Amino acid sequence: MTDVTASIKYKINLNGEIFLLDSKKYHLIEGILDAGSITKAAKQVDISYRTALNYIDKIEDSLDIKLVNTIKGGKGGGGGASLTPEGYSILKECKKFNAMLSLHKRVNEIESVVTSIDEDKQVMTIDIADNNVNIPLNYNYEVGQPVLALINYDNIFIMLEPIKSSIGNILKGTIIELKLLGEIVRVKTKVDNIEVSCLVAIASFKDLDLKIGKEIYLGFNAISVATLKL
Repeated sequence: MTDVTASIKYKINLNGEIFLLDSKKYHLIEGILDAGSITKAAKQVDISYRTALNYIDKIEDSLDIKLVNTIKGGKGGGGGASLTPEGYSILKECKKFNAMLSLHKRVNEIESVVTSIDEDKQVMTIDIADNNVNIPLNYNYEVGQPVLALINYDNIFIMLEPIKSSIGNILKGTIIELKLLGEIVRVKTKVDNIEVSCLVAIASFKDLDLKIGKEIYLGFNAISVATLKL
């Protein structure tokens, strides 16, 4: 799978000071946490020990913090390094950003329009491939409002037959692509002229006998759909 951190620059804001952290520096900090050593972390990032120290100094000077605590080795060498609370805080913010990026890469983005609003039930409907899809009521919207519907791959369930349940929204589609992603399979379907993807575990993939060209039903809850005004 593609490394989402490969070309990212993280905007770190700490105590009023701002620093742009590139992927090399991020992976160095991550390596220090995992390996407990600047030397080992530098090798993982494929930079010299001196370059690693320069990276650390630059971050510390720019943000006016202590990033890493070092421990000198005895006669037998060794030693080690650990992140300070500030260093760990920076790493945590970067990881949160990476998680958001990964989630965004697994989101269906579907252009739609609000077709009805029911204030009593606190829901409204949008049109997806001529299907009425229920979503939570947003008082800033009105009938006819163009929206972008966002549905995470993880929030969509596959069924071989439509069933009455609390899921609420069901779309009929045809599988057009299957891709193995580690321990899961990405299933891409065509719902009329709209492509909708979801994820399924390998065991479920085999049990459902999923294959290209097979008709399936996609189910998801109203609260699984986020929307943006267009």
